Amino acid sequence: MKIVKNRKNRYRLPEKTYYDGIYRKNQKGFGFVRIDGEDDEIYISKDNSLNALNGDRVLIEITEEKNKVKKAEGKVVRILKHEKDTVVGIFQNNKNFGFVVPDDKNFGTDIFISKKDFGKARNNHKVLVKITKYPEKGKNAEGKIIEVLGNVNEAGVDMLSIIKEHNLPYKFPEPVVEEAKKFGTEINPEEVKRRVDKRNENIFTIDGEDAKDLDDAVRVAKLSNGNYLLEVHIADVSHYVLENSLLDREALLRGTSIYMLGRVIPMLPRELSNGLCSLNEGEDRLTLSCEMEIDSKGNVVSSNVYKGVINVKRRMSYTNVQKILDGSDKNVLVQYKDYIEDFKLMEELAKILKQRRMKEGYLDLNIPESKIELDIDGKVTNVSKYETTFANEIIEQFMLTANETIAEKFYWLDTPFIYRVHEEPDIDKVKELNKFLFNLGLKIKTKDDHVYSKEFAKILEEIKGTNEEKVISTLLLRTLKVARYEAENRGHFGIASKYYCHFTSPIRRYPDLFIHRVISKYLEDNYNVKNEVVENFEAQAEKCAKISSEREKIATNVEREAEDLKKAEYMESRIGEEYQGIVSSITSFGMYVELENTIEGLVRFEDLGDEYFIYNEERKILIGEKTNKTYKIGDKVKIRVKKASKALREIDFEIA
Repeated sequence: MKIVKNRKNRYRLPEKTYYDGIYRKNQKGFGFVRIDGEDDEIYISKDNSLNALNGDRVLIEITEEKNKVKKAEGKVVRILKHEKDTVVGIFQNNKNFGFVVPDDKNFGTDIFISKKDFGKARNNHKVLVKITKYPEKGKNAEGKIIEVLGNVNEAGVDMLSIIKEHNLPYKFPEPVVEEAKKFGTEINPEEVKRRVDKRNENIFTIDGEDAKDLDDAVRVAKLSNGNYLLEVHIADVSHYVLENSLLDREALLRGTSIYMLGRVIPMLPRELSNGLCSLNEGEDRLTLSCEMEIDSKGNVVSSNVYKGVINVKRRMSYTNVQKILDGSDKNVLVQYKDYIEDFKLMEELAKILKQRRMKEGYLDLNIPESKIELDIDGKVTNVSKYETTFANEIIEQFMLTANETIAEKFYWLDTPFIYRVHEEPDIDKVKELNKFLFNLGLKIKTKDDHVYSKEFAKILEEIKGTNEEKVISTLLLRTLKVARYEAENRGHFGIASKYYCHFTSPIRRYPDLFIHRVISKYLEDNYNVKNEVVENFEAQAEKCAKISSEREKIATNVEREAEDLKKAEYMESRIGEEYQGIVSSITSFGMYVELENTIEGLVRFEDLGDEYFIYNEERKILIGEKTNKTYKIGDKVKIRVKKASKALREIDFEIA
């Protein structure tokens, strides 16, 4: 129940029921509010929005309850907190006054700028504007320009605009950098004496060619009893980033590194992320290591966690490891002839681990990532599907296994921890998905309003290699809940695991750094940790899990925006060109088509040809009024690029 405070600072129980949530505005003026803890959104008409802006936290009352036909409707009764006090946009100079047109097209208002507040801005400059007056009674917001980012077409301004739009901390404060520099470039010889020395072992890093922060290294050996020994060595970041230090506070503020197509906003300064904490070839490095004995069925029969020191034998790329496994490149085989057996053994173990995982219901979603290539000025030269090989799979299987092993071990030790939680999907969403799958002769079985990952995995197996595989995989993904961090273990649906955490990337994810700190303390105190230390970790775990989940959402949005922007830029020079694509989703305003190179565009109703199409929401198909021609998800279509806008981050197609 909510208590209302009036303007005279008196408290009373409300006569009506009010809810608060985040308002998401549409370009057309209406919007939706998602109430905290609820899946369904409340529709807010333009007249009932109280001039709320995109992202504002608002108080609403329900004016019409939800029914089978439409969503619940409501009206905003108070704006509790404006999300933004600064906005990025394009400055339009009208001599005596100007406007900033926000990059966020859903923001809801252009911003009026009086001449005295232009600063150094010129027409068509990208600017950062401080809002001095929020919109009211049909009037625009007002503001003053506080930073000029550059001309709209200048190299790098597009990515800088996204950084400023989301208020990302892309520069490290000088004291934080100085704290990182104090550790120097060499590890302390005295520290080495206190650790398990693995410097003579055949330990490898396997990453993409352009990776800079190498935080995981692996080794596989065969034991005399026929089992496998898997060693996963992770950079011991917590040795340097101490609790509540300047580095630690800055890392928690960022929560995660953000990768924006050739530009990285790291969680830690490069002195650590690319230096002392990066497991570079031929250099002594401190690690927190997990050693696992694995049987021929892929079960971890025993494990050990320890502080180690390693010296990576070779920095390998996925490409070269795959060439070794295929035997396809003589030069590569000669170059790494001493280590071929090491990689063959890794392949053997990874296949066993994957097979065991698939039996348990692991969701092997075949959704390719985009590979966006840029020139030195940051302009897009090519967009294609990012091709992965079994070499990528080797590292994925080894990291998953280490994450599960660590999570299970420390769950049963009852230590404070941060888990990676992925709960089973909402049963209503599964039923909606089944309506579509029914058309293809498929169904996800449920039991007592519960669904199990094995049922999802069965569908993925049935569609493997079909035209519909990519589309159905995407629909399954949309049905799943979003994974998050929690201080309580609730299992991981997508990985079909009872215990799961993020242990393997402490350079770029704060939860990994936090649990490294917990593990290190338990190792240091021989698992006999004082109560006050445990209580401190417990309080920290909840706080850090919440912050990390929030920062991860922002990072995901930023990375997606950067990708959408560059894809639209790429298609701007391809207006009129024709491509084959697959219908990826169908809505009440048209259908989305995805091309082979992963670019997606919208075909609006008016661009479907010279026939009127009716949207059948139940079956998610479009039906031609005259010919009964249908478009459904998974159909192959030929499209022509009609329009593309980098500024709007939109691409429009028409049927060719």
